[in-house]
Amino acid sequence: MVTLNCDMGESFGNWRFGDDAGIMPHIDCANIACGFHASDPWTMLKTVRLALAHGVKVGAHPSLPDKEGFGRREMKLQPEELTAAFLYQIGALTGMLAAEGSELTHVKPHGIVYGMAARDKDTALAIAAAVKPFGVPLFGMAGTHHETAAAELGVEFVGEFFPDLTYAPDGGLIIPRVQSAIDLGQAEERISRALTRNEFVATDGTVRKVSFGTVCIHSDPPNARDVAALMRQIIDKHA
Repeated sequence: MVTLNCDMGESFGNWRFGDDAGIMPHIDCANIACGFHASDPWTMLKTVRLALAHGVKVGAHPSLPDKEGFGRREMKLQPEELTAAFLYQIGALTGMLAAEGSELTHVKPHGIVYGMAARDKDTALAIAAAVKPFGVPLFGMAGTHHETAAAELGVEFVGEFFPDLTYAPDGGLIIPRVQSAIDLGQAEERISRALTRNEFVATDGTVRKVSFGTVCIHSDPPNARDVAALMRQIIDKHA
């Protein structure tokens, strides 16, 4: 059964970001920001409560320490530093969940470090090492170092597909710094093709195979609520 997940809880203080309330009823898993690229303790707790109220599973969405750049600027941390940063963030969210009588269900890295780990094994191993003590699956891109590092350290792995993003010819994700409205027709074509043929079309027109167990959408496009509702409808139809 393919699940639908979304990156959430990315507000900070009085700065509001993403349509969490509108998206939450449509998804299975919420990847909640842990304070390094966005969020704060109160935002984290409110987002946890919102997810649990809708019966949504909660995972950690840790990142590089880059609030100013929203976790989308590359940084050169030593592997031990990256592991420690992820342990810190995952532990914070795990504590929030424990306070609400629930448990962590997965970890999904955020932003630029997600792409860095796909390309670089040492980065991927540092992340997998932080996930392992919590005994939960790691969400990532199948066929990359996300998957090989998880396998090497005995961490369960779940591949992702991104219908609201475009893919480069090498299979990497093209992540805009500022989100515009998602073309619902294109998103529908991408997810339908992935679900029925296990493939996607890259920006140069090449067709590549994809393996995934969960579909990721984002909370920041202006029509994110509509994207979530459409993805839910299509995933349920193909179940």
